[in-house]
Amino acid sequence: MTGDGVSAGSTTGGKRVVEQRGLYFDELEEGVLYAHRPGRTVTEADNVLFTTLTMNTQALHLDAAWSAGQPFGQRLVNSMLTLATMVGQSVSQLTQGTIIAQLGLTDVSFPHPLYHGDTLYTETVISGKRLSGSRPGQGIVTMEHTGRNQDGTVVALAKRSCLMWTQDAHAQQPSTGKGTIPV
Repeated sequence: MTGDGVSAGSTTGGKRVVEQRGLYFDELEEGVLYAHRPGRTVTEADNVLFTTLTMNTQALHLDAAWSAGQPFGQRLVNSMLTLATMVGQSVSQLTQGTIIAQLGLTDVSFPHPLYHGDTLYTETVISGKRLSGSRPGQGIVTMEHTGRNQDGTVVALAKRSCLMWTQDAHAQQPSTGKGTIPV
């Protein structure tokens, strides 16, 4: 394994296999800012689909005429879509295949609305990490996510804790097909 989130993997048919993954507990550095790219431009269709899939009937997300008379003068992107996208943007760089469980989200806030057509960019700072006292080979990582729109305005903040594998412990797990796709 390399320290950059890429698993050297094995060889198949004489070719080296490179598997994309997140970072292990041991590779995450406190205080480092991880910038997740690309950004995600959130469309009206995204907002309406997410809002209706989650059965959120809030007119502020669905009713353009009603929202026009409200303080922001237009529909807002559902804040839960903003949160889900912000966390999702961090997965490929930080937790893909290296997380055991999401433990919780705290200190969630939305200081500025996200509108249809805005692009969400997310950054994560690792604000704490410790080895688990009860689960050998695993550690608890605290991540602070910041979502910004295309102008750099902060639109969302969240603190997230995750249970993560250490690299050695994960390598010692019985094979569950991880990293292989049946052909």
